[in-house]
Amino acid sequence: MAEPPPDLRHHGDAELRDVAVPVRHDFAVNVRVSEPPRWLRDRLVAGLDRLAAYPDARAATATIAARHGRAPDEVLLTSGAAEAFVLLARVLRPRRAVVVHPQFTEPEAALLAAGHPVDRHLLGGGFVLDPDAVPADADLVVVGNPTNPTSVLHPAAALARLLRPGRTVVVDEAFMDAVPGEPESLAGHPEAVVVRSLTKTWGLAGLRVGYVLGPAELIRALSQAQPLWSVSSLGLIAVQAVCEPAAVAEAGVLADQADRDRAHLLARLAALPGVTVPAASRAPFVLVHTPGAAVLRERLRAAGIAVRRGDTFPGLGPDWLRVAVRGRAATDTLIDHWEQITATRP
Repeated sequence: MAEPPPDLRHHGDAELRDVAVPVRHDFAVNVRVSEPPRWLRDRLVAGLDRLAAYPDARAATATIAARHGRAPDEVLLTSGAAEAFVLLARVLRPRRAVVVHPQFTEPEAALLAAGHPVDRHLLGGGFVLDPDAVPADADLVVVGNPTNPTSVLHPAAALARLLRPGRTVVVDEAFMDAVPGEPESLAGHPEAVVVRSLTKTWGLAGLRVGYVLGPAELIRALSQAQPLWSVSSLGLIAVQAVCEPAAVAEAGVLADQADRDRAHLLARLAALPGVTVPAASRAPFVLVHTPGAAVLRERLRAAGIAVRRGDTFPGLGPDWLRVAVRGRAATDTLIDHWEQITATRP
C-alpha cells in the first residue's frame, strides 16, 4: 500500500496542541523568542491609541525599502510570509512550477490551491542545490534560503544562476535575518522575488507581518490581488520598528547568539547513538535523522518536550525530526531526556 502524501498544511505549532502533557520545552516552533522584546512591546502599546484610523503602510514600506536598498514600489507588506505565497499563486500563471524540496510547504500548498500543477525537485545527500539540475523549462522556481527544514544556506551565486528570461524565481528568506551578516541574501537583487518574515526573530507570529521584494510590475500586480488593509496598524508599527537600523543591528547580535547555541546543539546531537545531521546547518533549527523518530517524538512529548516531525516535508520520511535552536540550558534538557529514552528503548 502506498504511503499517504505529506500533509502540506502541518506546521510546528500543531505539535503543541491537544497534548495530554503541557509542553514545557518547545523545540517544534521556529519562533526564536517567547515574546517580543520590551522596547518593541512599548512601541506596540503606544500604537493602541491609533487603532481608530485605517492602516497606512507608506512609512513602513519606506523603512523596508531603505533597509534593502530598494525602491518603495518594489516592496509589498503582507500578513506574514504565508499571505505572500498565496498572492504569488493568485497572480502568477506558470506553465511549469517547480518547488525545490524539502522546504516550507506553504508555497506548494498555495500553488495547488490556486489550481497550478506543481513539480517537486527533491534534493538528496546534504540537500545542496545544483542550479543546473532544476528543470530548464520551469518558468517558476521556489526555493528556501536558509531552507526550512534542512537548515542549508545556499550560496547567492547558485541561486542567481536560476534566474533567466521568462522565469520567476521566488526565494523564501524567512530565516535570513538569523544568519549573521545575511551574506547569501538576494534581497537586493532586482530580478529575484524575495519573501521575508518578521515573526521569527521578534516573537510576532501572532501579529502576522512579512513582506515581498521584487520587480515593481509584479509588486503592483500582487498589491491589486491583496485585500485592502491586509496588514494591521499594529503590524505596520512592528514592521517599521524592527527594520530600523538599531533593530537590524540587534537582530545581528541575536544571530551571533543563535550560531553559538546551534553549535552547542550540534555537539550534543553528535554524541547521541544513531543520530545524524546530514546537512551543513546555518539556520536556527537543525534537521536530524534517527531511526524510530516517531516513537522518540511521542516519548519526548510525554515528558513535556516538543520537536517537529519531519515526514510532512516532501523528500523526507518518518525517521526525520526538526529541532529548533534554543539556549544551552534548554538544549541540555532535551538531550538528557533523549539519552534516557534511547537507553531504555526496547
